[in-house]
Amino acid sequence: MTDLTTLGIAAIRDGVRDGQFKAREVAEAFNAKVAGARALNAFLVETPEHALAAADAADAARAAGETLKPLAGVPIGMKDLFATKGVATTAASKILEGFVPPYESTVSQNLWNAGAGMLGKLNLDQFAMGSSNETSAFGNVVSPWRRPNDTAPLAPGGSSGGSSTAVSAGLAPGATGTDTGGSIRQPAAFTGISGIKPTYGRCSRWGTIAFASSLDQAGPMARDVRDCAIMLEAMAGFDAKDATSLKLDVPNWEAALSADLKGRRVGVPKEYRVDGMPAEIEALWQQGIAWMRDAGAEIVEVSLPHTKYALPAYYIIAPAEASSNLARYDGVRYGLRELPEGAGLQDMYAATRAAGFGDEVKRRILIGTYVLSAGFYDAYYTQAQKVRTLIARDFERAFGECDVLLTPTAPSAAFALGEKQADPLAMYLNDVFTVPASLAGLPAMSVPGGLDKDGLPLGLQIIGKPLDEQGVLNAGLAIEQRAGFTARPQAWW
Repeated sequence: MTDLTTLGIAAIRDGVRDGQFKAREVAEAFNAKVAGARALNAFLVETPEHALAAADAADAARAAGETLKPLAGVPIGMKDLFATKGVATTAASKILEGFVPPYESTVSQNLWNAGAGMLGKLNLDQFAMGSSNETSAFGNVVSPWRRPNDTAPLAPGGSSGGSSTAVSAGLAPGATGTDTGGSIRQPAAFTGISGIKPTYGRCSRWGTIAFASSLDQAGPMARDVRDCAIMLEAMAGFDAKDATSLKLDVPNWEAALSADLKGRRVGVPKEYRVDGMPAEIEALWQQGIAWMRDAGAEIVEVSLPHTKYALPAYYIIAPAEASSNLARYDGVRYGLRELPEGAGLQDMYAATRAAGFGDEVKRRILIGTYVLSAGFYDAYYTQAQKVRTLIARDFERAFGECDVLLTPTAPSAAFALGEKQADPLAMYLNDVFTVPASLAGLPAMSVPGGLDKDGLPLGLQIIGKPLDEQGVLNAGLAIEQRAGFTARPQAWW
Protein backbone atom coordinates (compact mmCIF):
# COMPACT_ATOMS: atom_id res chain seq x y z
CA MET A 1 0.00 0.00 0.00
CA THR A 2 1.15 3.58 -0.73
CA ASP A 3 2.73 5.40 2.20
CA LEU A 4 -0.15 7.75 2.99
CA THR A 5 2.21 10.41 4.30
CA THR A 6 3.59 10.91 0.78
CA LEU A 7 0.19 12.19 -0.36
CA GLY A 8 -0.84 15.83 -0.57
CA ILE A 9 -4.10 17.48 0.37
CA ALA A 10 -5.93 16.83 -2.92
CA ALA A 11 -4.85 13.17 -3.06
CA ILE A 12 -5.93 12.54 0.55
CA ARG A 13 -9.25 14.32 0.07
CA ASP A 14 -10.04 12.43 -3.12
CA GLY A 15 -8.80 9.09 -1.76
CA VAL A 16 -11.03 9.32 1.32
CA ARG A 17 -13.98 10.42 -0.78
CA ASP A 18 -13.48 7.54 -3.26
CA GLY A 19 -12.98 4.93 -0.53
CA GLN A 20 -9.36 4.12 -1.47
CA PHE A 21 -8.46 4.33 2.22
CA LYS A 22 -10.02 5.47 5.45
CA ALA A 23 -9.44 8.87 6.98
CA ARG A 24 -8.41 7.19 10.22
CA GLU A 25 -5.59 5.38 8.39
CA VAL A 26 -4.35 8.74 7.15
CA ALA A 27 -4.50 10.33 10.60
CA GLU A 28 -2.72 7.39 12.21
CA ALA A 29 0.05 7.47 9.60
CA PHE A 30 0.70 11.19 10.06
CA ASN A 31 0.43 10.99 13.86
CA ALA A 32 3.12 8.30 13.84
CA LYS A 33 5.35 10.34 11.56
CA VAL A 34 5.00 13.44 13.75
CA ALA A 35 5.91 11.40 16.85
CA GLY A 36 8.96 9.98 15.08
CA ALA A 37 10.38 13.33 13.95
CA ARG A 38 10.76 15.22 17.21
CA ALA A 39 14.42 15.90 16.41
CA LEU A 40 13.17 18.55 13.96
CA ASN A 41 11.35 20.41 16.78
CA ALA A 42 8.61 21.43 14.34
CA PHE A 43 5.73 20.78 16.75
CA LEU A 44 5.34 22.48 20.12
CA VAL A 45 2.19 20.49 20.96
CA GLU A 46 1.04 17.25 19.37
CA THR A 47 -2.73 16.67 19.17
CA PRO A 48 -3.17 13.14 17.73
CA GLU A 49 -6.64 12.85 19.29
CA HIS A 50 -7.86 15.92 17.36
CA ALA A 51 -6.69 14.44 14.07
CA LEU A 52 -8.29 11.07 14.88
CA ALA A 53 -11.63 12.62 15.91
CA ALA A 54 -11.88 14.55 12.64
CA ALA A 55 -10.91 11.42 10.70
CA ASP A 56 -13.55 9.32 12.45
CA ALA A 57 -16.16 11.97 11.67
CA ALA A 58 -15.18 11.84 7.98
CA ASP A 59 -15.34 8.02 7.90
CA ALA A 60 -18.74 8.03 9.63
CA ALA A 61 -20.11 10.59 7.18
CA ARG A 62 -18.95 8.53 4.21
CA ALA A 63 -20.39 5.33 5.68
CA ALA A 64 -23.72 7.12 6.12
CA GLY A 65 -23.72 8.25 2.50
CA GLU A 66 -23.40 11.91 3.42
CA THR A 67 -21.64 14.50 1.27
CA LEU A 68 -18.14 14.92 2.65
CA LYS A 69 -16.80 18.28 3.71
CA PRO A 70 -14.13 19.93 1.52
CA LEU A 71 -11.20 18.85 3.73
CA ALA A 72 -12.71 15.67 5.17
CA GLY A 73 -9.93 13.26 6.10
CA VAL A 74 -7.13 15.83 5.74
CA PRO A 75 -4.94 16.37 8.82
CA ILE A 76 -2.96 19.62 8.98
CA GLY A 77 -0.48 21.44 11.18
CA MET A 78 -1.52 24.69 12.89
CA LYS A 79 1.04 27.43 13.44
CA ASP A 80 1.10 28.28 17.14
CA LEU A 81 0.05 31.85 16.44
CA PHE A 82 -3.59 30.80 15.97
CA ALA A 83 -5.64 30.45 19.15
CA THR A 84 -7.02 26.93 19.50
CA LYS A 85 -9.70 26.32 22.10
CA GLY A 86 -8.48 24.00 24.84
CA VAL A 87 -5.01 23.60 23.27
CA ALA A 88 -1.98 25.56 24.48
CA THR A 89 -1.17 28.61 22.33
CA THR A 90 2.09 30.40 23.07
CA ALA A 91 3.35 32.25 19.97
CA ALA A 92 6.59 30.40 20.90
CA SER A 93 7.13 32.84 23.80
CA LYS A 94 7.74 32.21 27.49
CA ILE A 95 5.38 35.06 28.29
CA LEU A 96 2.45 32.91 27.07
CA GLU A 97 3.76 29.56 28.27
CA GLY A 98 0.84 27.51 29.59
CA PHE A 99 -1.84 29.79 28.09
CA VAL A 100 -4.84 27.74 26.94
CA PRO A 101 -7.39 29.85 25.01
CA PRO A 102 -11.11 29.47 25.79
CA TYR A 103 -11.87 30.42 22.17
CA GLU A 104 -10.94 29.42 18.60
CA SER A 105 -9.40 31.65 15.94
CA THR A 106 -11.56 32.23 12.89
CA VAL A 107 -9.02 30.69 10.50
CA SER A 108 -8.66 27.49 12.52
CA GLN A 109 -12.43 27.26 13.04
CA ASN A 110 -12.95 27.62 9.28
CA LEU A 111 -10.59 24.70 8.72
CA TRP A 112 -12.31 22.50 11.31
CA ASN A 113 -15.68 23.42 9.77
CA ALA A 114 -14.27 22.20 6.43
CA GLY A 115 -13.46 18.83 8.00
CA ALA A 116 -9.72 19.18 8.62
CA GLY A 117 -8.09 17.65 11.70
CA MET A 118 -5.19 19.07 13.70
CA LEU A 119 -1.93 17.14 14.08
CA GLY A 120 -0.56 19.74 16.49
CA LYS A 121 0.67 23.28 17.05
CA LEU A 122 3.74 24.27 15.05
CA ASN A 123 6.83 26.06 16.29
CA LEU A 124 7.70 29.54 14.99
CA ASP A 125 9.88 32.54 15.61
CA GLN A 126 8.69 34.14 18.83
CA PHE A 127 5.63 36.32 18.09
CA ALA A 128 6.46 35.68 14.40
CA MET A 129 9.53 37.91 14.67
CA GLY A 130 12.37 36.32 12.73
CA SER A 131 13.53 34.85 9.44
CA SER A 132 15.15 31.61 10.59
CA ASN A 133 13.03 30.12 13.41
CA GLU A 134 15.85 30.67 15.89
CA THR A 135 13.98 33.09 18.18
CA SER A 136 11.49 30.55 19.57
CA ALA A 137 11.60 30.25 23.36
CA PHE A 138 11.21 26.49 22.92
CA GLY A 139 14.23 25.79 20.72
CA ASN A 140 15.16 26.13 17.06
CA VAL A 141 13.24 24.38 14.34
CA VAL A 142 15.62 22.42 12.13
CA SER A 143 15.17 22.14 8.39
CA PRO A 144 14.85 18.56 7.07
CA TRP A 145 17.30 19.53 4.32
CA ARG A 146 21.07 19.09 4.63
CA ARG A 147 24.01 20.07 2.46
CA PRO A 148 25.84 17.05 1.02
CA ASN A 149 28.51 15.65 3.35
CA ASP A 150 27.63 18.29 5.94
CA THR A 151 25.68 17.73 9.16
CA ALA A 152 25.31 21.44 9.99
CA PRO A 153 21.63 22.06 10.81
CA LEU A 154 19.98 24.48 8.39
CA ALA A 155 17.37 27.16 8.99
CA PRO A 156 13.86 26.30 7.74
CA GLY A 157 13.13 30.00 7.24
CA GLY A 158 10.87 32.06 9.43
CA SER A 159 8.70 32.89 11.06
CA SER A 160 6.64 29.92 9.80
CA GLY A 161 9.59 27.54 10.12
CA GLY A 162 7.68 24.84 11.96
CA SER A 163 5.10 24.87 9.18
CA SER A 164 7.67 24.69 6.38
CA THR A 165 9.61 21.88 8.06
CA ALA A 166 6.43 19.89 8.78
CA VAL A 167 5.24 20.03 5.17
CA SER A 168 8.68 19.51 3.61
CA ALA A 169 9.50 16.53 5.88
CA GLY A 170 6.12 14.90 5.17
CA LEU A 171 4.85 15.34 8.73
CA ALA A 172 1.73 17.10 7.42
CA PRO A 173 0.24 17.49 3.94
CA GLY A 174 -0.42 21.17 4.65
CA ALA A 175 -0.03 23.76 7.38
CA THR A 176 -1.17 27.24 8.23
CA GLY A 177 1.33 30.07 8.18
CA THR A 178 1.25 33.79 8.75
CA ASP A 179 3.01 36.36 6.64
CA THR A 180 3.88 39.84 7.93
CA GLY A 181 6.90 40.57 5.74
CA GLY A 182 7.51 37.24 4.03
CA SER A 183 7.02 34.64 6.74
CA ILE A 184 5.10 32.23 4.48
CA ARG A 185 7.02 32.78 1.27
CA GLN A 186 10.64 32.77 2.52
CA PRO A 187 10.35 29.52 4.55
CA ALA A 188 8.49 27.91 1.64
CA ALA A 189 11.43 28.81 -0.61
CA PHE A 190 13.98 27.47 1.89
CA THR A 191 12.31 24.07 2.16
CA GLY A 192 11.09 23.41 -1.40
CA ILE A 193 7.33 23.78 -0.85
CA SER A 194 4.64 26.23 -1.96
CA GLY A 195 3.02 28.95 0.11
CA ILE A 196 0.72 31.88 -0.61
CA LYS A 197 0.02 35.10 1.25
CA PRO A 198 -3.41 36.26 0.08
CA THR A 199 -4.56 39.86 -0.25
CA TYR A 200 -4.63 41.62 3.12
CA GLY A 201 -8.09 41.02 4.58
CA ARG A 202 -8.85 37.75 2.75
CA CYS A 203 -8.30 35.71 5.93
CA SER A 204 -9.56 36.90 9.28
CA ARG A 205 -7.00 38.00 11.86
CA TRP A 206 -9.41 37.37 14.76
CA GLY A 207 -7.88 34.98 17.26
CA THR A 208 -4.45 35.24 15.61
CA ILE A 209 -1.83 36.61 17.99
CA ALA A 210 -0.85 40.01 16.61
CA PHE A 211 2.59 41.15 15.53
CA ALA A 212 1.90 44.06 13.14
CA SER A 213 -1.81 44.43 12.58
CA SER A 214 -1.70 46.29 9.25
CA LEU A 215 0.58 43.62 7.76
CA ASP A 216 -0.27 40.25 9.36
CA GLN A 217 -2.08 37.85 7.04
CA ALA A 218 -2.73 34.12 7.30
CA GLY A 219 -2.16 31.75 4.40
CA PRO A 220 -1.54 28.09 3.54
CA MET A 221 1.70 26.19 3.04
CA ALA A 222 1.54 22.91 1.14
CA ARG A 223 3.41 20.67 -1.26
CA ASP A 224 2.05 22.19 -4.44
CA VAL A 225 -0.05 25.01 -5.88
CA ARG A 226 -3.29 23.03 -6.09
CA ASP A 227 -3.09 22.07 -2.42
CA CYS A 228 -2.53 25.73 -1.50
CA ALA A 229 -5.64 26.71 -3.49
CA ILE A 230 -7.75 24.05 -1.74
CA MET A 231 -6.57 25.06 1.71
CA LEU A 232 -6.92 28.80 1.07
CA GLU A 233 -10.55 28.33 0.03
CA ALA A 234 -11.26 26.81 3.44
CA MET A 235 -9.30 29.45 5.39
CA ALA A 236 -10.61 32.60 3.72
CA GLY A 237 -13.88 34.43 4.15
CA PHE A 238 -15.50 37.49 5.72
CA ASP A 239 -15.47 37.77 9.49
CA ALA A 240 -17.52 40.44 11.25
CA LYS A 241 -15.20 40.13 14.27
CA ASP A 242 -12.28 41.51 12.23
CA ALA A 243 -12.61 45.15 11.18
CA THR A 244 -10.07 44.63 8.36
CA SER A 245 -11.82 41.55 6.93
CA LEU A 246 -12.99 41.90 3.32
CA LYS A 247 -16.70 41.32 2.78
CA LEU A 248 -16.32 39.28 -0.39
CA ASP A 249 -17.29 35.81 -1.53
CA VAL A 250 -14.47 33.26 -1.58
CA PRO A 251 -13.68 32.27 -5.18
CA ASN A 252 -13.34 28.63 -6.20
CA TRP A 253 -9.63 28.93 -6.81
CA GLU A 254 -9.00 25.23 -7.31
CA ALA A 255 -11.64 24.84 -10.05
CA ALA A 256 -10.25 27.83 -11.97
CA LEU A 257 -6.60 26.70 -11.91
CA SER A 258 -4.96 26.96 -15.34
CA ALA A 259 -1.32 26.97 -16.38
CA ASP A 260 -2.18 28.59 -19.73
CA LEU A 261 -0.93 32.17 -19.55
CA LYS A 262 -1.79 33.20 -23.12
CA GLY A 263 -2.75 36.85 -23.18
CA ARG A 264 -1.20 37.49 -19.77
CA ARG A 265 1.66 39.88 -19.18
CA VAL A 266 4.34 39.06 -16.63
CA GLY A 267 6.29 41.99 -15.24
CA VAL A 268 9.96 41.79 -14.26
CA PRO A 269 10.86 44.62 -11.85
CA LYS A 270 14.34 45.87 -12.62
CA GLU A 271 14.89 47.10 -9.04
CA TYR A 272 14.86 43.53 -7.71
CA ARG A 273 18.37 42.99 -9.10
CA VAL A 274 20.14 43.81 -5.86
CA ASP A 275 23.89 44.19 -5.31
CA GLY A 276 25.61 40.96 -4.40
CA MET A 277 22.75 38.73 -5.52
CA PRO A 278 24.13 35.22 -6.09
CA ALA A 279 24.48 34.15 -9.71
CA GLU A 280 22.29 31.11 -8.97
CA ILE A 281 19.38 33.36 -7.95
CA GLU A 282 19.75 35.43 -11.11
CA ALA A 283 19.94 32.25 -13.24
CA LEU A 284 16.79 30.86 -11.62
CA TRP A 285 15.00 34.14 -12.24
CA GLN A 286 15.94 34.03 -15.92
CA GLN A 287 14.75 30.43 -16.07
CA GLY A 288 11.45 31.50 -14.51
CA ILE A 289 11.07 34.19 -17.16
CA ALA A 290 11.64 31.56 -19.86
CA TRP A 291 9.01 29.30 -18.25
CA MET A 292 6.49 32.17 -18.20
CA ARG A 293 7.16 32.83 -21.86
CA ASP A 294 6.75 29.13 -22.62
CA ALA A 295 3.35 29.22 -20.86
CA GLY A 296 2.22 31.87 -23.33
CA ALA A 297 2.87 35.03 -21.33
CA GLU A 298 4.36 38.24 -22.64
CA ILE A 299 7.33 39.45 -20.58
CA VAL A 300 7.58 43.18 -19.83
CA GLU A 301 10.13 45.08 -17.76
CA VAL A 302 8.55 47.31 -15.13
CA SER A 303 9.87 49.73 -12.55
CA LEU A 304 9.16 49.85 -8.82
CA PRO A 305 11.39 52.82 -7.98
CA HIS A 306 10.73 52.91 -4.24
CA THR A 307 11.59 49.23 -3.70
CA LYS A 308 14.94 50.14 -2.12
CA TYR A 309 13.10 51.91 0.70
CA ALA A 310 10.75 49.02 1.47
CA LEU A 311 12.95 47.21 4.00
CA PRO A 312 13.77 50.25 6.16
CA ALA A 313 10.11 51.37 6.03
CA TYR A 314 8.96 47.90 7.07
CA TYR A 315 11.39 47.76 9.98
CA ILE A 316 9.91 51.02 11.29
CA ILE A 317 6.22 50.24 10.74
CA ALA A 318 6.23 46.62 11.92
CA PRO A 319 8.12 47.23 15.20
CA ALA A 320 5.95 50.30 15.89
CA GLU A 321 2.81 48.19 15.64
CA ALA A 322 4.46 45.40 17.63
CA SER A 323 5.33 47.76 20.49
CA SER A 324 1.65 48.66 20.72
CA ASN A 325 0.30 45.12 20.30
CA LEU A 326 2.67 43.53 22.80
CA ALA A 327 1.90 46.06 25.54
CA ARG A 328 -0.95 43.75 26.59
CA TYR A 329 1.53 41.21 27.95
CA ASP A 330 2.02 42.67 31.39
CA GLY A 331 1.51 39.80 33.82
CA VAL A 332 -1.86 41.08 35.02
CA ARG A 333 -4.49 39.00 33.22
CA TYR A 334 -2.90 35.93 31.65
CA GLY A 335 0.41 34.32 30.83
CA LEU A 336 3.62 34.73 32.78
CA ARG A 337 3.75 36.83 35.96
CA GLU A 338 7.04 37.67 37.64
CA LEU A 339 6.47 39.29 41.04
CA PRO A 340 9.72 39.94 42.93
CA GLU A 341 9.37 40.27 46.67
CA GLY A 342 8.18 43.73 47.64
CA ALA A 343 7.60 44.66 43.99
CA GLY A 344 5.11 47.29 42.90
CA LEU A 345 3.07 47.30 39.69
CA GLN A 346 5.80 48.84 37.52
CA ASP A 347 8.33 46.37 38.93
CA MET A 348 6.02 43.48 38.02
CA TYR A 349 5.64 44.79 34.45
CA ALA A 350 9.40 45.12 34.06
CA ALA A 351 10.24 41.75 35.60
CA THR A 352 7.53 39.91 33.63
CA ARG A 353 8.58 41.36 30.29
CA ALA A 354 12.28 40.89 30.98
CA ALA A 355 11.74 37.21 31.74
CA GLY A 356 9.02 36.55 29.17
CA PHE A 357 10.20 38.24 25.97
CA GLY A 358 13.19 37.03 23.96
CA ASP A 359 15.99 39.25 22.68
CA GLU A 360 14.55 39.75 19.18
CA VAL A 361 11.12 40.66 20.55
CA LYS A 362 12.71 43.13 22.99
CA ARG A 363 14.77 44.61 20.15
CA ARG A 364 11.68 45.23 18.03
CA ILE A 365 9.65 46.61 20.94
CA LEU A 366 12.44 49.07 21.70
CA ILE A 367 12.74 50.12 18.06
CA GLY A 368 8.97 50.51 17.81
CA THR A 369 8.65 52.50 21.01
CA TYR A 370 11.49 54.76 19.90
CA VAL A 371 9.99 55.57 16.48
CA LEU A 372 6.60 56.31 18.08
CA SER A 373 8.04 58.57 20.80
CA ALA A 374 7.62 62.33 20.93
CA GLY A 375 10.15 64.02 18.68
CA PHE A 376 10.71 60.96 16.51
CA TYR A 377 7.17 60.00 15.40
CA ASP A 378 7.16 62.42 12.44
CA ALA A 379 10.81 61.81 11.58
CA TYR A 380 10.45 58.03 11.37
CA TYR A 381 6.93 56.58 11.58
CA THR A 382 5.16 59.24 9.53
CA GLN A 383 7.88 59.13 6.88
CA ALA A 384 7.74 55.34 6.72
CA GLN A 385 3.99 55.46 6.16
CA LYS A 386 4.51 57.91 3.30
CA VAL A 387 7.05 55.55 1.76
CA ARG A 388 4.52 52.73 2.14
CA THR A 389 2.02 54.77 0.11
CA LEU A 390 4.61 55.40 -2.59
CA ILE A 391 5.42 51.67 -2.78
CA ALA A 392 1.72 50.86 -3.19
CA ARG A 393 1.50 53.44 -5.99
CA ASP A 394 4.53 51.87 -7.69
CA PHE A 395 2.72 48.53 -7.78
CA GLU A 396 -0.46 50.18 -9.03
CA ARG A 397 1.42 51.74 -11.94
CA ALA A 398 3.26 48.51 -12.70
CA PHE A 399 -0.01 46.60 -12.85
CA GLY A 400 -1.13 49.02 -15.56
CA GLU A 401 1.51 47.33 -17.72
CA CYS A 402 1.30 43.72 -16.51
CA ASP A 403 -0.93 41.18 -14.75
CA VAL A 404 1.55 39.60 -12.31
CA LEU A 405 5.15 40.17 -11.30
CA LEU A 406 7.89 37.53 -11.20
CA THR A 407 10.83 37.85 -8.81
CA PRO A 408 13.09 35.64 -6.69
CA THR A 409 11.61 34.79 -3.28
CA ALA A 410 14.77 35.04 -1.16
CA PRO A 411 18.30 36.32 -1.83
CA SER A 412 19.86 32.94 -1.02
CA ALA A 413 19.16 29.31 -0.24
CA ALA A 414 18.85 28.19 3.39
CA PHE A 415 21.75 29.13 5.64
CA ALA A 416 23.06 27.28 8.68
CA LEU A 417 21.45 27.88 12.06
CA GLY A 418 23.51 30.43 13.97
CA GLU A 419 25.13 31.79 10.82
CA LYS A 420 23.37 35.18 10.95
CA GLN A 421 22.26 35.41 14.57
CA ALA A 422 25.05 37.83 15.52
CA ASP A 423 24.02 40.35 12.84
CA PRO A 424 20.33 41.33 12.95
CA LEU A 425 20.68 43.47 9.82
CA ALA A 426 21.97 40.51 7.80
CA MET A 427 18.97 38.53 9.03
CA TYR A 428 16.54 41.30 8.11
CA LEU A 429 17.90 41.34 4.54
CA ASN A 430 16.31 37.91 4.03
CA ASP A 431 13.02 39.76 3.54
CA VAL A 432 14.28 42.11 0.85
CA PHE A 433 12.18 40.54 -1.96
CA THR A 434 9.05 39.75 0.08
CA VAL A 435 8.48 42.92 2.11
CA PRO A 436 7.28 45.24 -0.73
CA ALA A 437 4.21 43.10 -1.48
CA SER A 438 3.42 42.96 2.25
CA LEU A 439 3.54 46.74 2.60
CA ALA A 440 1.13 47.04 -0.33
CA GLY A 441 -1.17 44.25 0.96
CA LEU A 442 -0.85 42.28 -2.29
CA PRO A 443 -1.27 38.53 -2.87
CA ALA A 444 2.08 36.82 -3.37
CA MET A 445 3.25 33.24 -3.61
CA SER A 446 6.48 31.25 -3.57
CA VAL A 447 6.88 28.08 -5.62
CA PRO A 448 10.03 25.93 -5.79
CA GLY A 449 11.99 26.47 -8.97
CA GLY A 450 15.13 24.39 -8.58
CA LEU A 451 18.15 23.56 -6.46
CA ASP A 452 21.37 25.45 -5.79
CA LYS A 453 24.87 23.99 -6.15
CA ASP A 454 24.53 22.33 -2.72
CA GLY A 455 21.22 20.69 -3.62
CA LEU A 456 19.13 23.11 -1.54
CA PRO A 457 15.78 24.50 -2.77
CA LEU A 458 15.37 27.91 -4.36
CA GLY A 459 12.01 29.64 -4.83
CA LEU A 460 10.39 31.99 -7.32
CA GLN A 461 7.85 34.59 -6.20
CA ILE A 462 4.73 35.71 -8.03
CA ILE A 463 3.07 38.97 -6.92
CA GLY A 464 -0.46 39.79 -8.07
CA LYS A 465 -2.97 42.60 -8.17
CA PRO A 466 -5.23 43.11 -5.14
CA LEU A 467 -7.72 40.21 -4.89
CA ASP A 468 -6.15 38.38 -7.86
CA GLU A 469 -5.12 35.24 -6.01
CA GLN A 470 -6.28 33.32 -9.06
CA GLY A 471 -3.74 35.03 -11.29
CA VAL A 472 -1.00 34.33 -8.75
CA LEU A 473 -1.98 30.67 -8.38
CA ASN A 474 -2.19 30.18 -12.15
CA ALA A 475 1.25 31.69 -12.72
CA GLY A 476 2.55 29.53 -9.88
CA LEU A 477 1.06 26.45 -11.52
CA ALA A 478 2.74 27.34 -14.83
CA ILE A 479 6.12 27.47 -13.07
CA GLU A 480 5.42 24.30 -11.09
CA GLN A 481 4.60 22.30 -14.21
CA ARG A 482 7.70 23.48 -16.04
CA ALA A 483 10.11 23.28 -13.14
CA GLY A 484 9.10 19.68 -12.41
CA PHE A 485 10.42 20.08 -8.89
CA THR A 486 10.22 16.70 -7.15
CA ALA A 487 13.24 16.91 -4.82
CA ARG A 488 12.58 15.89 -1.23
CA PRO A 489 14.90 15.92 1.77
CA GLN A 490 16.53 12.63 2.69
CA ALA A 491 15.42 11.55 6.15
CA TRP A 492 18.24 11.87 8.68
CA TRP A 493 16.05 12.54 11.69
